[in-house]
Amino acid sequence: MAEQQMQQGIDLDQSHFCCSVCLELFKEPVTIPCGHTYCKVCIEGCWDQEKQRGKYSCPQCREEFSQRPVLRKNNILAEVVLNLKKTSTQQAPPPAAVACADPSDVACDFCSETKSNKATMSCLTCLASYCPTHIEPHYSVPVLKKHQLVSATIPLQEKMCTKHNKLMEIYCQTDKKCICYLCIIDEHKYHRTVSAAAERAEEQKRLTASQRKVQQREKEREKELNQLIQALKEYKSCSGTAVKTSDKIFDELITSIKIKHTLVKQLMQSQEKTAVIQAKQLQLQLEDEITKLRRRDSELEQLSHVDDHIHFIQTFKSLSISCENPDVRAGPFACPKRSFKAVTDGVSQLRGDIKRLLNEKWPGISKTVSYTDFVMPPEPKAREDVLRYCCPLTLDQNTVSEYLTISQENRRATSEKNANCYLDTYSRRWMNVGKNIRQVLCSESLSGRCYWEVTWSGSTWSVAVSYKDISQPSSHDSEFGKNNKSWSLDCSQQGYSFRHNSASTSVSGYRTSRVGVYLDYEAGTLSFYSISVTKLALLHKVKTTFHSASLSWPWGEG
Repeated sequence: MAEQQMQQGIDLDQSHFCCSVCLELFKEPVTIPCGHTYCKVCIEGCWDQEKQRGKYSCPQCREEFSQRPVLRKNNILAEVVLNLKKTSTQQAPPPAAVACADPSDVACDFCSETKSNKATMSCLTCLASYCPTHIEPHYSVPVLKKHQLVSATIPLQEKMCTKHNKLMEIYCQTDKKCICYLCIIDEHKYHRTVSAAAERAEEQKRLTASQRKVQQREKEREKELNQLIQALKEYKSCSGTAVKTSDKIFDELITSIKIKHTLVKQLMQSQEKTAVIQAKQLQLQLEDEITKLRRRDSELEQLSHVDDHIHFIQTFKSLSISCENPDVRAGPFACPKRSFKAVTDGVSQLRGDIKRLLNEKWPGISKTVSYTDFVMPPEPKAREDVLRYCCPLTLDQNTVSEYLTISQENRRATSEKNANCYLDTYSRRWMNVGKNIRQVLCSESLSGRCYWEVTWSGSTWSVAVSYKDISQPSSHDSEFGKNNKSWSLDCSQQGYSFRHNSASTSVSGYRTSRVGVYLDYEAGTLSFYSISVTKLALLHKVKTTFHSASLSWPWGEG
């Protein structure tokens, strides 16, 4: 009963009874002074290799012993391992089905059939590979049980030394290659060598560390993949919403134009109907009046031939009274071509205004729509990361303050020492900001991802980014950072400060004579860096949303 309980306990911890050198169950286990246990053959083989240097060490903890320790068998552990082997033999699963060896498999060395079976185990003592059928004696014959078995992953010939035809069990750390024990006598005589098992143990540690790194990187990549999937999902959702909203807006515009079209058409048709009614009424009146005039003309013609003077005089008085209708409008009549031309001209002008407005707004809309880089670039950690976005900027001669001088191909600004001026941020246009403010602006507009650096010397200066449509007051309200259209980093001998919309924030950081500015227009980020040789240190970062107006880089000094 006690033996049965022991066997059950051993089954739970079989890995604890394996030698760290040969990675197999202990064979004649011995314990060395540091407390670690090995197979007697394994530890003696390791110490035989260390005999020349006069010191002996533990393959696991590397504790060194000045004299070779005396090895004594660990009887209790040997008995436990023996019971474990019996239990493993009793509980061993039935032999696996024998499969024929493919060209890529290791073939059994004992199969006498036309086609060899696939080998599953190799014996490092016999130097042969066995299929499940021919390996059975190594599990049952006492002498063969002591042989070292390994999985048949590669042909044994690849584990043999080509010079001595011996099994390579030694690792030369000097030449970084596997060798046999005879190689130590000649060409590897003074090299640093260890057992293959000891080297495997060291490599196993590095493998474990590398595996942890791979697993950590795998987790990071999985996280990035999930972020990408989520970002793409949100992007599709935003795109679908934007398409629906755009369709609705364009439908409203088209509907509005159609309504105005119908209204103009109805107005002209109504005017035409009214004109037709008036014309028909006037036509009837004119026709009636013409009939009366023709009748009067006939009567006058008849009267002209009357011989009776008295009758002529009396009749002519009644016929001399006008028969015309005073309410009938007198001519001339003509088609109002100018009125209709004015209508078509007005519609044509409306069409031109709409086309011009579309042409003005379309580039900004197209640029916004074409930006699909929803994968944000990583935060720059080195100067070379941002230098790929470097854009050359030049100072605009038309924006130079009266206290500044431009030189070196419009890349350097120098201020007068006796002028008490102040810094301000503006767009590409020069603004009258007063006599106490000195500034100069760049000629280029900024968009996309841009990076530039500014080198300075003096007491106080600023570098800023602003919209080109910033207001042009002649007061200090237009200074860098004193409005919602500019972002300014003020630099002085005392340190840095950031200003935006009249709010000032103290910025900590190592003061240098060079400052870098990184702008990601679409992502809405603006970063200021201190530059020292090749090092890049973030001073301040702004997260906002830039509207469609172009940005410009201004410079000033005070």
